[in-house]
Amino acid sequence: MPEFKGPRVTPDLYAYVLAHNPPLTPEERALVDLTHAALPAVAVKQTAEEQVPLLAFLVRLTGARHIVEVGTFTGLSALAMARALPAGGRLIALDISEEWTAYARDAWAGAGVADRIELRIAPALDSLRAMPEEPHIDLAFIDADKENYVPYWEELVPRMRPGGLIVADNVLFSGDVVAERPGPMGAAVKEFNTHVAADKRMESVMITVADGLTLARRVG
Repeated sequence: MPEFKGPRVTPDLYAYVLAHNPPLTPEERALVDLTHAALPAVAVKQTAEEQVPLLAFLVRLTGARHIVEVGTFTGLSALAMARALPAGGRLIALDISEEWTAYARDAWAGAGVADRIELRIAPALDSLRAMPEEPHIDLAFIDADKENYVPYWEELVPRMRPGGLIVADNVLFSGDVVAERPGPMGAAVKEFNTHVAADKRMESVMITVADGLTLARRVG
């Protein structure tokens, strides 16, 4: 078995990583704090802090102008990506919760990016299927119900422009993907990972950032 070369991520080491990343903006930090104060039981759903500058970096790196986010929660990842969009760029955020996305709307308005984000409250599969079928998406971020990761992928891939990037979160699912008997969501993520690895339309890599990220680029 290959040897894992990474160190164990202790609290001190994690703090060191965050200290050497671009800091959260005041608006991003305020949204993190508000989410944990107002929604402590589900705050774990929020994008990990080290992923926030990474998502913004990927938007700038790819030159993305049209982004689709599947799963918005309180809006931290959308805020980060919207801030990184070039002039005229657009982000479509998909979620089913009016309650959670109310925090997002306020945060986006406070950060001055609300005009770049269109929030669609509906089952994400319905919203994806209503989008134009031709390739038009530059970057997509999947961070929603794990049981639908494969259907989300299948709706997104044909709509990605050549070279377009899909980023999928929680692909390690706290290690449940290698459990002898994974839970339902762990099993769904494991199925998704197998599906992605076999998809010749995309070139993909899995990395051990936070709870695992897969980055996949549309080939051709």
